Amino acid sequence: MNLYIRYFDNETLVHNVEEALQFLRSLGEITVTRNMEADIREYAASNVMFPKRYKVRAHVYFIIIKTTAATMRDFKEKKAMRPSAKGAAADNPIARLSMRRDGWYEGEIDFKRVVLVPSTGKHEYRDTTFVARCKALSGMDCYNRIVDYLRTRVDNRSQFPSAKGKKFRFSYLGRWKEAAQQQA
Repeated sequence: MNLYIRYFDNETLVHNVEEALQFLRSLGEITVTRNMEADIREYAASNVMFPKRYKVRAHVYFIIIKTTAATMRDFKEKKAMRPSAKGAAADNPIARLSMRRDGWYEGEIDFKRVVLVPSTGKHEYRDTTFVARCKALSGMDCYNRIVDYLRTRVDNRSQFPSAKGKKFRFSYLGRWKEAAQQQA
């Protein structure tokens, strides 16, 4: 794993921690302390792939980014990007949500429904799961149709989750136009 280091206009791509520390010491404005050195070594050895930023003084930082790029050019052209675990954008649930695909959908939503407790006369939130099949143009359209339906049938204080969260799931069941064309 290589390290990209940037401090204002000074940048480099190094192959190990020793080269990184040598670069930082050569800048003159950065004082490499034992704690900073230990922290950089720990970061380089860890599985953490997020960039790390170090404070030099008030409002002044340098960054270190782990990369598999062999050269600065590869890093700049993003040729060493880590491959996505899922690969295609179609496997991304957020991308699937807005992908237009006319047909039947089955949507399942877990929401907080306001219900009256008869023994106390007070209202409380209850976790409720609602499943429906509907004609829709996309996963987002399915979500909107389900929420619009529920808003007319439950207490208006009920809380609906975001379509992008884990509390809404949908599956595409098939085209609805094909069935209409076959009957004609």
